[in-house]
Amino acid sequence: MKKFDFNRLKNIRLQKVDIAKVSDKTLLMNLYFTQLLTLLIALGIMWAQARNPLALLSLPSGAMPWIWGAGFAGAVLAVDALISRWIPEDVTDDGGINDKLFGNRSILQIVLISFIVAVCEEMLFRGAVQHMIGPYWTSILFASMHFRYLRHWLMTGLVFSISYGLGWIAIQSGTLWTPIAAHFIIDMVMGLIIRFRRRAES
Repeated sequence: MKKFDFNRLKNIRLQKVDIAKVSDKTLLMNLYFTQLLTLLIALGIMWAQARNPLALLSLPSGAMPWIWGAGFAGAVLAVDALISRWIPEDVTDDGGINDKLFGNRSILQIVLISFIVAVCEEMLFRGAVQHMIGPYWTSILFASMHFRYLRHWLMTGLVFSISYGLGWIAIQSGTLWTPIAAHFIIDMVMGLIIRFRRRAES
């Protein structure tokens, strides 16, 4: 049996990707692949926990869970608007990823992307991980996964706070649809803002 040459690993170098050079097709494929992977990891963890993911996704009765989700999203968007107004743009810079992702999309595509991301990420973080380690450590993990913001303490703190808030409203409402709704509204509105701002500038 041939042995693996570990010296070959020395030649591997991580490179910073210039988002402007990434094709639209590659960006979308990467997005959908990572969301599929996120969902599969979530399902794997839930399987290990002997929990039924379909039960987690059963629709809640009454309007309150949706009101909680919309209210939380509104609060996050208001804070983001204040940050955009008063904080220098380089502090909130994500390397152009969101602009590239949403800038030339149709409204329907933005809605679809936002929904997929909300469901997959909330299934993993609030549905699976939070069940094991609670909202605080889940939020540490969530913030660290959004590595493009780690250069700025303000954005890292904001992502952590949003994640903790999503965990809190999931506990208070007793349904995963509350953080999914909030996550969806936040991403969709921000995506639409990017799209229409790009159209206004061109």
